[in-house]
Amino acid sequence: MSRFTFADLFAGIGGTRAAYEAVGGECVFSCEIDEDAQEVYERNWEDPITEHDIREVEADSVPSHDLLLACWPCPSFSQMGKLDGLEDERGMLFYHIIRILKEKQPKAFMLENVKNLRFVKDGDAYETVRSALEQCGYTVFDKVLNSLNFGLPQHRERLIVVGFHDDLAPDEDSFSIPTQNQAKLATETDQREALADILEDKNDVDERYYASEKVQSDRREDVEDVSAIPEPSIWHENRAGQITTRPYCGTLRASSSWNYLLVNGERRPTVREQLRLQGFPEWFKIDDSNRSRGRKLTGNTVPIPMIHAVAKELVAELDFDTASTTTVDAGTATSD
Repeated sequence: MSRFTFADLFAGIGGTRAAYEAVGGECVFSCEIDEDAQEVYERNWEDPITEHDIREVEADSVPSHDLLLACWPCPSFSQMGKLDGLEDERGMLFYHIIRILKEKQPKAFMLENVKNLRFVKDGDAYETVRSALEQCGYTVFDKVLNSLNFGLPQHRERLIVVGFHDDLAPDEDSFSIPTQNQAKLATETDQREALADILEDKNDVDERYYASEKVQSDRREDVEDVSAIPEPSIWHENRAGQITTRPYCGTLRASSSWNYLLVNGERRPTVREQLRLQGFPEWFKIDDSNRSRGRKLTGNTVPIPMIHAVAKELVAELDFDTASTTTVDAGTATSD
């Protein structure tokens, strides 16, 4: 029996769902417009997406739920985008979250977006977001989290916004969004070991993942001493063409240069490795015959262990029945 219910807006392939099901939740409503994400979500969760386009959802048709979860599109706020904030079509999707919050008044919500949301339009965009949430009757907490601090060898910073209905709101001394869990990758050794655990055996990686010999040669010329770079490493290319070698992966992005991230300067991460970098369990499948599709879907989801840590604190604060819980580590889900 579930301990609470949740609505899964901008559901993607279900990363947020995985985290909240692991603490006893039941999904009663889902919304996702991308057809590829719909297919992967429905096949893996064996549950149909309720609605496709949030702009067409009547708020009063959404079932009552305890928690509203929404990781709405980030390009309007990302440094990789045009930084139009709430003024472009994707940024304005936030107001559909507000419609549903006003109508359904769940006990609490959790939203996720890029760290840069705090700084767009000199901070005005986030102030508008926060004010709109407060006007719906919620006390708001926020914090920037990094998936490296939750056991995943991926540098992925995301703004987490949690709100409690004013009638249920804790004070700042009793609730805080967790910034790490026990699996935190605090040292280079920790990060490299975690990366090694995630990478597939070289003999199992299809040749199509390998960069051309020219690209590999160019990468080797761009670093000072190839022989001094420990393995495994991820070679990261920024927009200026500068190469940095790291013991962890840079942020997975839905769209980027094909050679943005290269394992040991040789190949791109496989779809299975990308899923592991977001903390998905091994049973979760994405057809890897189309690498562009796999990259888009994994780049648009959330780091499950990070969201799980937030979910545990949120659910504990609301004092839902804690009879049975699930622990989510990087890439695994096991019963406590």
